[in-house]
Amino acid sequence: MTRELEKLWPELEWIRNSSLREKTALTWERALERSVLTAEDLERIPFTLLCGPGLKISFMAHKRCVVHIAKESGNKINEFFGNDLPVDMDVLIAGAILADVGKLLEYELDDEGNPIQGKYGKYLRHPFSGVSLAEECGIPPEVCHIIAAHAHEGDMVKRSTEAYIVHHADFMTFLPFKSRL
Repeated sequence: MTRELEKLWPELEWIRNSSLREKTALTWERALERSVLTAEDLERIPFTLLCGPGLKISFMAHKRCVVHIAKESGNKINEFFGNDLPVDMDVLIAGAILADVGKLLEYELDDEGNPIQGKYGKYLRHPFSGVSLAEECGIPPEVCHIIAAHAHEGDMVKRSTEAYIVHHADFMTFLPFKSRL
């Protein structure tokens, strides 16, 4: 794992399974290699293009918040429900970290360095490209399921417990911004 990625995603250390941690990091490394965006861009660009100009919440602020909310939610579900609704924390955390990795392939930068939806993003939204990247890096299906099901594309599938957690963590930190329009 590169220093750049360690700085971008300190939460990778929460994944106890070293193989899953390495594959999660590799997926992000591949996405950064293929993207016009840099790690520094992710700290400055807005987390969504759907809320228009003026959104000050960066891609990484949103992503890291989703991961933290998902982790805390998973811990509480395990604490209160135990074996009746077990949450695999490694799967949950890896899925939360990877949920938007495909967005790196959706964006292009305009002449002023602002992110815009690129041609690739017009045809393949990030749940699809994210799963493709993750599978290429050996991410297991239970984590790919979270990537695939975290956005509206997942509304027609039966979500795992971990996928529900990531879906709700993502939308609870997105919809309030969207509703301000």
